[in-house]
Amino acid sequence: MGLVSEQTRYNLICRTPELEVIPACEQYGVGLIPWGPLMGGALAGGAARARSNRRGDENAQRDLKPNLPKVLAYEAFCKKKKWDPAKVALAWLLSNPVVTAPIIGPRTVAQLDSCVSALKLKLSAADLKKLDEIFPGPGGPAPEAYAW
Repeated sequence: MGLVSEQTRYNLICRTPELEVIPACEQYGVGLIPWGPLMGGALAGGAARARSNRRGDENAQRDLKPNLPKVLAYEAFCKKKKWDPAKVALAWLLSNPVVTAPIIGPRTVAQLDSCVSALKLKLSAADLKKLDEIFPGPGGPAPEAYAW
């Protein structure tokens, strides 16, 4: 048996795997197990909470600072839809057929239940388009994304 899965950082903010990793997974029938699906809390809702997450706020602040306008737009989108931002981030990952399962790191049973409930959230094509507008990907797979 050869490779069956790839593990990489992939989320709404960090979409570089769309250049080469995801196309390779599709081509070779390899599953993708993304880590960091909530970008250290930045996609979990409450931009203020993400600044002081459990990993020592330095990492969260580093990730949040350059992405704050996008995160605020994301939170506004989630609020308008009355959806929990963490669920939306996980549902977005799960909408990709290459994604086997995101690696989650709940600290409480409530957080685990919230993550599991993301399985029930189905994003429409319009929702996915709006998320692409907020967090644009790299422009498609390589080499086109590099050249054009």
